[in-house]
Amino acid sequence: MDSKTPSGGPSASADPAIPRTVLSVSQLTLKIKQLVEAAFEFIWITGEISNFKIPASGHAYFTLKDAEAQIAAVMFRGVRRTLRFEPRDGLGVVGLGRISVYPPRGTYQIILEYLEPAGAGALQQAFEALKAKLAAEGLFDVVRKRPLPLLPRKIAVVTSATGAVFHDICHVALRRFPSLAIQLVPTAVQGAAAVEAIVRAIALANRDASAELIIVARGGGSLEDLQAFNSEPVARAIAASSLPVVSAVGHETDYTIADFVADLRAPTPSAAAEIVVPMKSELIGRIHHLVDRLHGRLRARMNLYRARIGEMAARLNVTRRRIDETRLRLDDMAARMVRSLQQRFAYQRQRIRWIEARLLAAHPRQRMARMRERLAAQTDHLVLAHRLFVARRRQGLDPLVARLTALNPLAVLGRGYSITRRLADHCVVSDAGSVAAGTDVEILLARGRLKARVTGKRD
Repeated sequence: MDSKTPSGGPSASADPAIPRTVLSVSQLTLKIKQLVEAAFEFIWITGEISNFKIPASGHAYFTLKDAEAQIAAVMFRGVRRTLRFEPRDGLGVVGLGRISVYPPRGTYQIILEYLEPAGAGALQQAFEALKAKLAAEGLFDVVRKRPLPLLPRKIAVVTSATGAVFHDICHVALRRFPSLAIQLVPTAVQGAAAVEAIVRAIALANRDASAELIIVARGGGSLEDLQAFNSEPVARAIAASSLPVVSAVGHETDYTIADFVADLRAPTPSAAAEIVVPMKSELIGRIHHLVDRLHGRLRARMNLYRARIGEMAARLNVTRRRIDETRLRLDDMAARMVRSLQQRFAYQRQRIRWIEARLLAAHPRQRMARMRERLAAQTDHLVLAHRLFVARRRQGLDPLVARLTALNPLAVLGRGYSITRRLADHCVVSDAGSVAAGTDVEILLARGRLKARVTGKRD
């Protein structure tokens, strides 16, 4: 009698189609882990944070959920420290992670390697698109970057009037150079009206004839907080500025479009003040050092010139004596040259008379006759030698021509044979097994070539 399950149907052991493979819980969980982790190695996920907790280990444990489902999420301590925002319950986020199964509890979770607030991805894409556009127009080129004045008399600072940025810049700049003039050009640096306000402030700073430099600054913040400085109008306003512009937006790790367009990027507003304003005491010390060096160089040059003048005066007396000696030597050499020329002319006259005598003894007509006889004899000898050489070469060439004609493949083709080779590598096909169906081949005939495709073969 067949056994029955509690539902009344036949049991699995009674069905011969189902193999009886018994898995332990660990084995089953391991198989599920391998399947899930292989199928979802890295995925992007979006949802809302809830139950956010950070235990003593420093890892973050929370739940990502939407209206219909939820999943446990883990972010290890090293990854969490790289976040540029603080996760909290109720915050919508977008993350990149991998699915993992935790065998002791038989649950699955996502281990996040990257996390950003929802909407930050769109801002980042807009940032990259605008950056590529302005770079293509040449707004980031080094050749258009203007040098900063060594010691500006007045600096215009475009920033918020209520923040600490202007105070920090003034504190650093006036500590370095107390008599420096600093003008605040107030503007909104965050919000919907910030873009237009920053553009107006840059234009106002350019209309101030006494300013020599503009610092565009604000404190750090998220990508949304810095959005005004990633806008195209602000970038073009900086590029169109007649004054050099230093961008000091955010923290050292923050980069904005304004940083790329500006003539110089400072990591922080305080650093911008240090870069733009030299230390007065250092300048004074450098000036004193240069003055001392100049005085020392002048004294050394004066002493050198005095020594040279004395040396030249002494050499001048020696030069007069040398001139007198040279005049005497010149007269002596002139007399010797006259005698040498006279001797040379006499020798040349004697040599000319000797050559004339030889020319008369060897008349050209006689030499030409002898040369014609030698030329005729050598011509006859050369013609005879050439005929013998050609005859011997022909005797050796005829057997080679006959052998070459016998071995010429084209002669074989003339008797109705052909040569087949693959078009791809021009290798000759001598075995049907070396060619697959569909291969393009070339057939060489005695006259011309044929191109064909193999549709079938027989070994």
